[in-house]
Amino acid sequence: MHLNGAKKSDKVDTMNIGALVSKHVRIAQPKECDAIEETGLMTDASVAGAATTETSKKEQTRIFDRVCQLLKAKIGAEVYQSWFGRAQLEQSSSSVVTLSVPTPFLRTWINSHYLDDMLALWQKEEPSVLKLDIVVRSAARADASKALAQKEQAAKAASTTSRHPAMPGSTVSKTAIIGSAQEQAARGTVLGSPIDSRYSFDNFIEGPSNNVCLAAARTAVDKGANAARFNPLFFYSSVGLGKTHLLQAIANAAKAKNPNQRVVYLTAEYFMWRFASAIRDSKALVFKDALNEIDLLIIDDMQFLQGEKIQSEFCHLINTLLDSAKQVVVAADRPPSELESLDPRVRSRLKGGVALEIEAPDYEMRHAMLQKRLDDARKDDATLHIAEDVLQHVAKTVSSSFRELEGAFNQLIFRQSFEQNISLDRVDDILGHLTRAEERKKIRIEDIQRVVAQHFNVPRNEMLSNRRTRTVVRPRQIAMYLSKIMTPRSLPEIGRRFGGRDHTTVLHAVRKVEQMKTADTNLSKELELLRRLIEE
Repeated sequence: MHLNGAKKSDKVDTMNIGALVSKHVRIAQPKECDAIEETGLMTDASVAGAATTETSKKEQTRIFDRVCQLLKAKIGAEVYQSWFGRAQLEQSSSSVVTLSVPTPFLRTWINSHYLDDMLALWQKEEPSVLKLDIVVRSAARADASKALAQKEQAAKAASTTSRHPAMPGSTVSKTAIIGSAQEQAARGTVLGSPIDSRYSFDNFIEGPSNNVCLAAARTAVDKGANAARFNPLFFYSSVGLGKTHLLQAIANAAKAKNPNQRVVYLTAEYFMWRFASAIRDSKALVFKDALNEIDLLIIDDMQFLQGEKIQSEFCHLINTLLDSAKQVVVAADRPPSELESLDPRVRSRLKGGVALEIEAPDYEMRHAMLQKRLDDARKDDATLHIAEDVLQHVAKTVSSSFRELEGAFNQLIFRQSFEQNISLDRVDDILGHLTRAEERKKIRIEDIQRVVAQHFNVPRNEMLSNRRTRTVVRPRQIAMYLSKIMTPRSLPEIGRRFGGRDHTTVLHAVRKVEQMKTADTNLSKELELLRRLIEE
């Protein structure tokens, strides 16, 4: 009896326990089991990720060594050792590679003479690489690289979270992901192009040709992001006159004034690449939300912004920022009204602000720039000496831009290591390629369009339109032909200046005019007359 009672009691207790378990403990469903298994494997995944990262670093180092070997074979061992012997691989992502050198002079020389060759060699080894950056090694750069690595890890963590949606009751959500992107924007340049800390208002060479632009730039910083006075602020000039220096000085000054201010500096090409990447990775909304949260947007090389979808999104972006009284600063190589390749809505917004031209520097500005570059170079080499009469001569003969002037200075510094006491005649020989270029008048596509339109009595805006009547097509083709033979512009660039046309249209126009010129002597005379009118 006792035994039977014990068994019965055990049975009842077991049933009671089963009921309690069924009531208070829910059995995990298959999907939840998968999540639990995935959580349990996180440690193994972390180890595997670390091993993958280490393998990636070794692979990038192998590619770097291979590119160095190919470059050495191409330019020679001695030349390679002179310019690349101290180059190091700093960091590499799927599309951007950063190398470092010890001095600014080496960086300038490599950028001017070997950057395209290195990028081509790297792309042969790794086709996904789109950009090669050369930076100067310093403690600040090291800290920046470390900070960038931390930000990339944070971005990867956010990406991982977005690929594995949170379970009900979890605190991770889309809001947190967007907040992470906004936090990255607030911390600095995750969204933007690199900003060179050496560019500042203090070392910007000021003079009659740019003092108004400098004053406007200072005002854009001093007024603050929420009290923008000149909006948008638009700078335009030919290449090498200081647009990029001024834009990056604005970014540096704004960050120095308020470290918490969300400042983004972007080139138009980088904006297009980042937006295209965001669409490819299904992160366009996150990217746009992060941009809409910034306080100061700075866009360089606006003339290169292409694509209907991208221009539409850019128009929405600047509308949002301007309506929120956030400052927008833009730079291009010509005024907004001449950016024919831009969407009319974008042009209209840009024309609604203040457009200022940076003109070519005068002699005093050019001489001040050379003297400052010499003083900076002497900090690295106290024995460096260039005679005052040589500086004055260079300032007089190289007059078109600061960039060409810096190239002339770098040439002199390089020659100084081989030749002491360089004479003025020798300076002319060394810089002959620069001074001869100065003697030729720089012809713009806009000048060609204006002269051709006047000659054929056709409004310039019709020549840039989509009209296909003979009275418009013939002048348009002739203007395209003259643009090809009288300017160094590429076919795609010429097409953009003629209402956003494709490069094949320009090529067809050039071949058509060449054929007509062969068969029609009067057309040859007419073309020669137009060339003289344009060159006057």
